[in-house]
Amino acid sequence: MKKIGVMNSDISRVIANMGHMDWLSIGDAGMPVPKDTEKIDLCVQSELPSFIDVLKNVLIELKVQKIYLAEEIKEQNPKQLENIRSVLPDVEIEFVPHKDLKKMLGNTHAFIRTGETTPYSNIILESGVTF
Repeated sequence: MKKIGVMNSDISRVIANMGHMDWLSIGDAGMPVPKDTEKIDLCVQSELPSFIDVLKNVLIELKVQKIYLAEEIKEQNPKQLENIRSVLPDVEIEFVPHKDLKKMLGNTHAFIRTGETTPYSNIILESGVTF
């Protein structure tokens, strides 16, 4: 049995299959997921698990070089933006309109759905390289 890191077998599999510049997304309970994008649903109730807890867990195993966030997070959820910046302090951020971020989900390896219910708690992680 695995002892550390990402314990969810689906998330662990997706991370293991990612290469440089591939995308993985994590989001709130209400984010619409394109039909052809794998959805890993972790939501068990409102706020459980939280977006930031899932992000921190994924970052144990995934090297991230860039992130994409909705432009609207700056005004509508600055606390979550601050949380994201604190766990990814040296990672480039590209802000895009929320409607574009939703379209970009179609290019991600998977979408991890959390129980988060605060607005614009959605992120696309672009994988980096470890060498």
